[in-house]
Amino acid sequence: MKPVIKIRNITRNFPLGNDVVKVLKGIDLDIERGEYVALMGPSGSGKSTLMNLLGCLDTPTSGVYELNGKNVSNMTDDELAEIRNKEIGFVFQTFNLLPRTTALENVALPMIYAGYSKKDRLERAKEVLMSVGLGDRMDHKPNQLSGGQRQRVAVGRALVNNPSIILADEPTGNLDSKTSVEIMNLFNKIHAAGNTVIFVTHEEEIAENAHRIIRLRDGMIESDTKKESVTV
Repeated sequence: MKPVIKIRNITRNFPLGNDVVKVLKGIDLDIERGEYVALMGPSGSGKSTLMNLLGCLDTPTSGVYELNGKNVSNMTDDELAEIRNKEIGFVFQTFNLLPRTTALENVALPMIYAGYSKKDRLERAKEVLMSVGLGDRMDHKPNQLSGGQRQRVAVGRALVNNPSIILADEPTGNLDSKTSVEIMNLFNKIHAAGNTVIFVTHEEEIAENAHRIIRLRDGMIESDTKKESVTV
């Protein structure tokens, strides 16, 4: 079976004045469908850059990235936007919700770009909000919700188009420890339902939720560890 993510010799350089900063230095990586992966590494290790490449928010300087068998390394911005909307659900540390719209409308948003009718959008968004435990908060705006509830809305928005992969960048970074546990339990549930989940974290106990931990250092993979016995 083909991996959902296949990366070969990926590099990413950024110009800095007359210099070039080499952030990723030839990364090879396969992630199978249904895996649960944590990306870790110190600040400047390249983990956020790698996450942006995985999420088709950026393109590599060189190398090949295949997502679901499609080579996305050389796609145009429009093609990447379409892939992002269909294949990838994003969850960000800062939630990135629209402040003036309700939880329901925030969750339904990706479906507008995917061309669904309003009726279908709202039905699916309701279903997803129920699944993340916010059935009683659908009409609330972000400023009427706690941090944990806002992150649940963000997770719902990530799930709404049934993407191949859920990508989360420090999903518990702005939350207290009790809420962090609740949000990671939600990710555990999403993974158990068959989704591929990849998240960036700098916290060891958050990473322990994953079944595979990939550590980056200086733009290269330092270690790639799978748990021996995985119970779902």
